[in-house]
Amino acid sequence: MTRPAWQQLGPLGAFYECPRWHDGRWWVSDFYDDRVVTLDEDGGSEVVLTLHEDHPGGLGWLPDGSLLVVEMLAQRIRRVAPDGISTLHADLAAYCGGPANDMVVAADGTAYVGNFGFDLNGGEEFVPADLLRVRPDGSVHVAASELWFPNGSVITDGGRTLIVGETFASRHSAFTIEPDGSLTDRRTWAQVAPTTAVAPVAEMVAQVDYAPDGCAIDAAGHLWVADSLHQRCVRIDDTGTILEQLDLPGGLSAFACALGGPDGRTLLVTAAPDFNPEARRVAPESVLLTHRVSTAA
Repeated sequence: MTRPAWQQLGPLGAFYECPRWHDGRWWVSDFYDDRVVTLDEDGGSEVVLTLHEDHPGGLGWLPDGSLLVVEMLAQRIRRVAPDGISTLHADLAAYCGGPANDMVVAADGTAYVGNFGFDLNGGEEFVPADLLRVRPDGSVHVAASELWFPNGSVITDGGRTLIVGETFASRHSAFTIEPDGSLTDRRTWAQVAPTTAVAPVAEMVAQVDYAPDGCAIDAAGHLWVADSLHQRCVRIDDTGTILEQLDLPGGLSAFACALGGPDGRTLLVTAAPDFNPEARRVAPESVLLTHRVSTAA
């Protein structure tokens, strides 16, 4: 366990999530302020996209430099071209059981998008969800089913493997990425804590000992993971062993993380007191925290 000297980057937000390092800048979604924001290394920030009556989720880029943004409530992906023109890239509504969520985009532009499976904040009961594959032309296909809240994902092994966190199962599952982008050979990459039995969501939240949210992979093949229910960011290997644990400042929980900076050794963590949308909308208390790590992205 390590108590790092966290550094704050940029201004407070409503609920920062889905951080990425791209083109020499940090990019983050501010869920409940409906904005995508970029920040430089000194914390200078710029709003690059504002959604109207929707929340931005996962971020990624097509080979032509277009930004892809998940629209959570409408269950869509928006494409913002390099010239700033914004268009609909894909409609996910027929495939989502709850808000669309995080996303990872492969080098060829294929996007893999998770969803809640149910209305987490609306009192609905837990339902497993599908991970969706969105081709560069915007066509949508089910890539994998029966995932327990598919959340942060990474692509590794030179584009041959996708790893996705299953928040309510306390595990990360891996798939082989076939040449056409489909996913095969499902297996457990790391079971960090036992999977709880299906129960009312409030009971499941109380019982989950490890709740993987956003994540990032480093050059050693280890995952940095925001454990959203236990106020920490951890580094794990494929046996499920916690190699490092970074505790957050008091009162904050970690909801996502990314590796970046010029040398790839800055860990950026998005943190907030909780994920309650009503509380987060009225109190800008979400913070971006950075910590220097030994192994680069």
